[in-house]
Amino acid sequence: MGFVGKWLVGAIAVGVAVWLVPGIDVVGGTVGAAAFTALFLAIVNAVVKPVLQVLGLPITVLSLGLFLLVINAFMLELASYLSRNITHAGILIDGFGAALLGAIVISLVSMILGGVIK
Repeated sequence: MGFVGKWLVGAIAVGVAVWLVPGIDVVGGTVGAAAFTALFLAIVNAVVKPVLQVLGLPITVLSLGLFLLVINAFMLELASYLSRNITHAGILIDGFGAALLGAIVISLVSMILGGVIK
């Protein structure tokens, strides 16, 4: 699965998160918001996430890996912020709880769709 396939899976996963999670709302269009947020989420996961994983390694080990959920929630918040401020279309996340639940939903949907597509 190439970049476009992963981007499409990410856009569908973001759309499902918007639909399921209270506290995540669309800003600036419906289809474009999920697509732009998925694009920025892919960029942020490729650039920023590895650095945060290395810096948070001691906490991740102490929490038996649960701190990775916090890192995923922060990546979703950052992607949401970037997509709204750069493209004026994205998702608006009300709080950390919504970001955490949204990150879990996006991870699960991406895993399921990625497995089905492969």
